[in-house]
Amino acid sequence: MLQHFDTDYFILLLSLLLLLGVITTKFSTRLGVPALVLFIILGMVMGSDVLGLIYFDNASVAQLIGVLALIIILFEGGLQTKWSSVKKVAGPSLSLATLGVILTTTVVAIGAKFILGIDWLEAFLIGSIVGSTDAAAVFSVLAGQNVKEKLSATLEAESGTNDPMAVFLTLSVIQLLVGDNSNVFILILTFFWQMGIGLLLGLLFGKLASRSINKIALDSSGLYPVLALAFAILTYSVTAMVNASGLLAVYVAALVIGNRDLTYRHSILRFNEGFAWMMQILMFVILGLLVFPSQLMNWDIIWKGLLLSIILIVIARPIAVFASIPFYKFNIREMIFISWAGLRGAVPIVLATFPLIAGVENSQLIFNIVFFVVLTSALIQGSTIPLFAKKLRLTGETKPKSPHTLELVSIGKANAEFIELEVSGGNQLINKQLKDVELPEKALVNAIIRKNELIPPRGDTKIYEGDILYILTDKGSIKSLKDMLNIDDH
Repeated sequence: MLQHFDTDYFILLLSLLLLLGVITTKFSTRLGVPALVLFIILGMVMGSDVLGLIYFDNASVAQLIGVLALIIILFEGGLQTKWSSVKKVAGPSLSLATLGVILTTTVVAIGAKFILGIDWLEAFLIGSIVGSTDAAAVFSVLAGQNVKEKLSATLEAESGTNDPMAVFLTLSVIQLLVGDNSNVFILILTFFWQMGIGLLLGLLFGKLASRSINKIALDSSGLYPVLALAFAILTYSVTAMVNASGLLAVYVAALVIGNRDLTYRHSILRFNEGFAWMMQILMFVILGLLVFPSQLMNWDIIWKGLLLSIILIVIARPIAVFASIPFYKFNIREMIFISWAGLRGAVPIVLATFPLIAGVENSQLIFNIVFFVVLTSALIQGSTIPLFAKKLRLTGETKPKSPHTLELVSIGKANAEFIELEVSGGNQLINKQLKDVELPEKALVNAIIRKNELIPPRGDTKIYEGDILYILTDKGSIKSLKDMLNIDDH
C-alpha cells in the first residue's frame, strides 16, 4: 500500500509540475521574463527549502534528465531551422562556438580566480562551464521574435554547435583536478575527434532518418514523429558511445531531416515542438529542485555571483564576439546585439553537475555560483532581448504564421503531398489571379489562408502578400512545382 501511495504521489506531482509549467508560460509572456527562469523558480519553490513538497539532491539523475531534454530541444530547434539561413552564417557561428567559447572561458576564469579566491584550475572550470550559450534558452527566447534572420540564425547556430567546446574544456579541467595524468596533446586530439565525428555521424544519421521516414509505410501516422524522435536519441547515444559530441550530432541530424521533404512533416514538427516544451519544463524544474535556496541566497554567493555575471555579460561575452567575428560583415549594432543575446541556460547547469559527480573540491560552491550566473543571465538578458533588438533597429518584418490546418487530412501513404507556400514580398505570385498561375498538370491550389481566415480558391481569386497557399501535388511533380514557384527546399 505504501509503495502504491508513493507511485500515485509521484504521478500527481508530475501532473502538477506540467500544469504549473504550462500556466507559467502564460505569465512569462505577460511579464516579459523568459519561461526558463520561472520554471527554475517553480522547482526551487516546490523543493525542500520552501514548500517541502519534493526533496531532490541527486546530481546523476538531474544530469540524465538534463541531457535527454537537451537532445529533444536541440532536435526540435534543428528541425525548425532553414539550411539556407544557417549556410550564410556558418563562418561566424563556428568562430563564436570555438574561439568565442575559449575567450569567454578565459575572461570569466580570471574574474572567478580573484572574486572567489580559488585556485586557477577551479577558476577555469567555472569559466568552462559558463563559456557556451544555451540552445534551450536561445531557441525559447528568440521564438516568435521578429529579430533579423541573419542575427537569429547566427545565435541559433552558435548555441547548437558550441556545446562540444564547453564539454571538452569542462571535462579536461575536471581530469586535471582529480589527478588524471592526461596528455595535453591527447586532449586536443580528443576535441577534434568530438567535433569531426559528431559532424559526420550527424550527417549520416540525418540522411538515414530522412530516407526511413519517407520509405517505411507505418500503420499509423502517429508513429512517424516517434520514429523521428527515436533517430534523434539513437544519433546521440551512438555518437556518445564513440566519445564524440552527441549533442552536435543531434543538431546536425535535425538540420538534415528538417530541410528534406518528409512524409507527415507538420505532424513531426508539431509533436516535437510540444515534446520539447514538456522536456524544457521538466528539465528546468528538476534543475531548480537541485538547488537549495538556503545555500544559494546568502550575501556571499549573491554579491560574488552577481559580480561574475556582470563580468560575463558586460566584459567576457563582448570581447568574445568582437574578437571572433570582426571579418564577417556585422556592423557595430549587430555585434552589440549578438553580445547581449548570448544567453546561458540548461547546458551550464547540467555541466555544473559533472564536478559534483566527480567529487571535485568546492564542487558545491561551483554549482551554486554557476546556477546564480545562469539565473541572472537569463533574467537580465533574456527579458530585454526584444527591447535591445528594437532600440538597435534590428527587427525585421513579422512573418505570417501558418496554422497547418490541412495536416488533418492524412495522405502520407498516397502518392501525393501538400506543399505549403508563404507568399512573401517580391514573390512573382503577388496580385496574380489563380487562373493565371502556371502549375504542373498534377498540382492544384486547395486552400488559401489569409489573415487566419480560409479563402476558397477560385479562378478569379487574387493572391496577396502574406497569403499562405496549400497546393496538392503528386510526389513526382514536387520538384517542378518548387522550381516554377521558386519555393525554398525546406
